[in-house]
Amino acid sequence: MADDNDEEKTQEPTQKRLDEALKRGDVAKSQEVNTWFLIAGGTLVLSSFSSSIGNGILGPLRALIEKSWMLRVDGPALLALSQSLIYSVIAAIGIPLLMLMIVAIAGNIIQHRLVFSAEALTPKFSKLSPMQGAKRLFGKQAWANFLKGLFKIVVLGAVMVAVLYPERSRLDALPRMEVDALLGVVLALTLKLMGAVAAMLAFVAAGDFFFQYRTWYEKQKMSLQEIKEEYKQSEGDPHIKGKIRQLRMQRMKKRMMAAVPSASVVITNPTHFSVALKYERGMQAPICVAKGVDAVAFKIREVAKDNDVPIVENVPLARALYATVEIDDEIPTEHYQAVAEVIGYVMNLKRGFSARRP
Repeated sequence: MADDNDEEKTQEPTQKRLDEALKRGDVAKSQEVNTWFLIAGGTLVLSSFSSSIGNGILGPLRALIEKSWMLRVDGPALLALSQSLIYSVIAAIGIPLLMLMIVAIAGNIIQHRLVFSAEALTPKFSKLSPMQGAKRLFGKQAWANFLKGLFKIVVLGAVMVAVLYPERSRLDALPRMEVDALLGVVLALTLKLMGAVAAMLAFVAAGDFFFQYRTWYEKQKMSLQEIKEEYKQSEGDPHIKGKIRQLRMQRMKKRMMAAVPSASVVITNPTHFSVALKYERGMQAPICVAKGVDAVAFKIREVAKDNDVPIVENVPLARALYATVEIDDEIPTEHYQAVAEVIGYVMNLKRGFSARRP
């Protein structure tokens, strides 16, 4: 079943899926990139600080040997001497070690931003499955690691031969050299070898990073069902959203019908549109208290008749108002004159009706 689901994962991962993977600590990471940064950083530190490191360690040791007959090694004196030597060593190698730590962190940051997640430490019983173990042992990742290791052995061997073979005469002379000269030759050969190895590993690290990123990205791909489920979680179930929209429309319709009796006039297109407007002295402009089309428009006219609200037929004005004004909003300025004529007409009718009443 799991295999079937994996085969169906052909859709590009969403940003939400990628963010969740980052929170879990599941990121594209190549150990070869970290190795390259450490070797390149070590080469740089060794070439820049070898002299200061040597002098920083050699000075206290030389003083220790030269003045050994003066040193006290009883109780607190021995502890103080040990602390002094430790502090001297830390002072000599502190900055180089700090630089190596920065380089190690940079090897991770260049691949992905810093991630703090405890999920990787959580025990997973699926890792104890023999089937999963076999997949890890004979899977694509295992074969890639095997071929990568084999390639590194062959190429590293070739690089070491290419670097050291021309220096074979100097290597033969090393046992006969003085200590000072020996250290200089060893340092030069070490830096040359580390530089060549770093140059070779740069290609391995680049290739491995792209392979790891592609493998990780393929693992993040989603099936159509997963995309639908994520959409439901983020946007809400369409059926529930439709029900909420229906309830909202029902409440709005009830509120509109309750406001129709307070309207000053209902402007209609008899077969489709109805717009109920309210105007009282002091208002800047009439406001729309209800509007509707078809069945809702008919209901507005029916409520208006029951409550003696004047109904005026004006096809173009009814269409224009329905398209441009929302509930509880003032009518647009371009309709002021037409609406004013309608309301003036309604008010004249009301005054004439009042004058005819006994």
